Amino acid sequence: MRVIITGGTGLIGRALAESLAPDRYQVIVLSRHPASAPPFPDGVQVVQWDARTPNGWDHLADGAKAIVNLAGASLNRRWTPANKQLIRDSRLNAGQAVVGAVAQAERKPDVVIQASGAGCYGPRGNETVTEQAGFGDGFLGRTAEAWEASTAAVEEHGVRRAIIRTGVVLSTEGGAFPLLVLPFRFFVGGPLGSGEQWLPWIHMADHVRAMRFLIQDDTATGPFNLAAPQPVTNAEFSRLLGHVLKRPACLRVPGFAVRLALGEMSTVVLDGQRAIPQRLHNLGFEFSFPEPEPALRDLL
Repeated sequence: MRVIITGGTGLIGRALAESLAPDRYQVIVLSRHPASAPPFPDGVQVVQWDARTPNGWDHLADGAKAIVNLAGASLNRRWTPANKQLIRDSRLNAGQAVVGAVAQAERKPDVVIQASGAGCYGPRGNETVTEQAGFGDGFLGRTAEAWEASTAAVEEHGVRRAIIRTGVVLSTEGGAFPLLVLPFRFFVGGPLGSGEQWLPWIHMADHVRAMRFLIQDDTATGPFNLAAPQPVTNAEFSRLLGHVLKRPACLRVPGFAVRLALGEMSTVVLDGQRAIPQRLHNLGFEFSFPEPEPALRDLL
């Protein structure tokens, strides 16, 4: 079975590819720069694409089991007007390429897994957020809404589509987690801002298992929150992180300092969502790490 991963050289894409390869999947990772791609296990092929069109890889979509669309420029940059445009365009262009490949395939892929983020809901305070909640009004919400819609046309070709709204992925290999851990290693860790904002999190192992679950379950369509069933506040996460590392967690970083350092991007860490995986639960998916402390101990 062939699985195509756009954005496959990123943190989540690499983990998915490395999980699928030993199970005899033919994994195709699409990259704009194959020569600089990290090493992958046997069974993973890195193929060049321009991240805008199906040119050069559309034949691979013919008869594929799945296309997993994770491609998009990183949010971890100052949100200047130019960078906002880059973030948005990179996502819409990748979605356009996926739709083009599906349209040209004689044998359509079984499923398209479309990436998104839990930040799509915008700041929600203490509200419990399921997949039925609407999009937020800010940059993240508007971008996520357009990103999700970018591959909607595959459904007109009879292709099943599932959308993954990912929380903060806990992995020692990259992403936000090592940056959250670093201050604690130097005894200067603590909550960000008020600490009352909710943190939707998920262990990388569960994120990969959930993606594989959605690839295989023929009934899985629409949005799914990929976040553990027990979200925590930033303050509680900091306390647990300090406890596991045997470090203090009392040096709070004021919200104004975070805003000064990050600008508009500070919304990613100062605003949160109490997102829960209601639709995954309804389909019977079980998390290996539903609670934060065992997840942190496994990683650290």
